[in-house]
Amino acid sequence: MGDEGLRVGDEELAAEFTAIRPRLVGVAYGLLGSVDEADDVVQDAWLRLVHADRAQIHDITGWLVVTVSRLALDVLRSARVRREEYVGPWLPEPVVQGGDPADRVTLDESMSMAMLVVLESLSPAERTAFVLHDVFGLPFTEVGRAVGRTPAACRQLAARARKHVSARAPRFDVDTAEHRKVVDAFVEATGGRNMDALLALLDPDVVLVSDGGGVVSAARRPILGAAKVARFVLGTAERFGAGQRLRPSTVNGSPGLLRFHGEELVGVLSLTVSGGRITEIDIVMNPNKLRRLK
Repeated sequence: MGDEGLRVGDEELAAEFTAIRPRLVGVAYGLLGSVDEADDVVQDAWLRLVHADRAQIHDITGWLVVTVSRLALDVLRSARVRREEYVGPWLPEPVVQGGDPADRVTLDESMSMAMLVVLESLSPAERTAFVLHDVFGLPFTEVGRAVGRTPAACRQLAARARKHVSARAPRFDVDTAEHRKVVDAFVEATGGRNMDALLALLDPDVVLVSDGGGVVSAARRPILGAAKVARFVLGTAERFGAGQRLRPSTVNGSPGLLRFHGEELVGVLSLTVSGGRITEIDIVMNPNKLRRLK
């Protein structure tokens, strides 16, 4: 956090901002799917707060959440064009447990990789209304201030988004221990090149999405079906050879994996589990999205 333009006596304001910063980054991340962009938005909001007429601000936290949301909505609208030109599938920047406490993100438990992928298909206004109200619990009066529409209009936006999300988002019916058990079995089957064991773990309609961003080799389209996904996973393991290592971690709040080649982090895997089987595998391989984790 910069201290540009700080006035005398602003130490208390800075301390309050620092305390709520992880939540602000979490809000921005839920809207953008990028920790870097979320950080930039939160820093911009801080600078605006420093230079604002604070006599007109009765609730610092509420003002910051609305300001961060407005700024993130502007970024999201411009990001749509960039993501349409992205090479291959676009996945969010993963949030992995650990790292520098200064980079902490207060991540709502619903902000899984799979959920964020679904949110990408909403309009920017729908996504903002849904994330602010359904995920972070803001009243529609506050959502309206962020989106620039009436509370009634925002209620309709959130309802449309909710219907879309309920139809496409994964239904989590597994606890963390069971999820981790399936992830561990995936590691064992992959490491042992055991096709039968891997197929037993995969839902027949499993989807695998890999994001290399045109920087590293990755599948340019989603891979559908257990047989094709299993062949891709085992083929990747063969390509990396003995130098590959999968390390358990927590990815966006759920059990996931970090893939290393030697000592280099080359991928983050998020596995969605339902009914004891893997229904979705999202693999972030774009080095630009992994540099925070190295």
